[in-house]
Amino acid sequence: MAEIKASEMTLDDIVFANRNKAYGAYELRKSYPRLLTRALIIGGSLFLLAMAAPTLISLIPSSEQELNMTEVDLMNLPPPPIDPNEPLPPPPPPVEMPKVNTVKFLPPEVKKDEEVPEETPPPTVEELKEAVAADKTQEGDPNAEEVIVAPEESAPVKEEAKAVEVVAQETVFNVVEQQPEFPGGAGALMGYLGKNIKYPAAASRANVSGKVYLSFVVNTDGSIQDIQILKGLGFGCDEESKRVIAAMPKWKPGKQSGRSVRVKYNLPVSFVLE
Repeated sequence: MAEIKASEMTLDDIVFANRNKAYGAYELRKSYPRLLTRALIIGGSLFLLAMAAPTLISLIPSSEQELNMTEVDLMNLPPPPIDPNEPLPPPPPPVEMPKVNTVKFLPPEVKKDEEVPEETPPPTVEELKEAVAADKTQEGDPNAEEVIVAPEESAPVKEEAKAVEVVAQETVFNVVEQQPEFPGGAGALMGYLGKNIKYPAAASRANVSGKVYLSFVVNTDGSIQDIQILKGLGFGCDEESKRVIAAMPKWKPGKQSGRSVRVKYNLPVSFVLE
């Protein structure tokens, strides 16, 4: 067996020096790098092919024609075109109400003896059980129900509604859904009273202080009326309170069920000596 130079020896030659190289292990180790390289190339190629498969499949033209699906809203379809030459459909026939059995039974009317015509006697109780009293006698469906037609004119109802509205405007409420309010609110009301009340000289000399309780009515237009003293102090304080209340600007009227109504309002006016 020829000797191998030291520069040409590989790791396998060193491992298998002085050993039986024909056993097979030497050939396996010698061919291992070549087989590993081939396996890496094949594996990498298969991986790249698997990654590119969806793109390649999408590029293949389909043999079947794709159907274009369009969503249609059946509720918003346009009406069909109108043909001017097509005649209009006939109107629907009128609905006939079933007739009921009626018996002629008119209300009594005062007349002279010579003007009273000879008429049939009034219907009996048995006839009225099977028929309805009316101005004439007719045969109809015994199972039909009587239909009551409302009168066309309703002027009395309107007059009654106007009368109710007038009564509602004249009614004075003590408690309502929305109370009347001074322009600007309670703070503005206190500021108005403090600015406009003048302490009476008689009350100042008598060293009188306290509160005057008043009541008044706020009208539907916001004006003030019916000012009354519920509890006074005297010495000119009552008159001064009424003067200031009467000179107030118009309030925001109170409301009940969304309508402006008259409301009775109670208010204390304070007189304090400084």
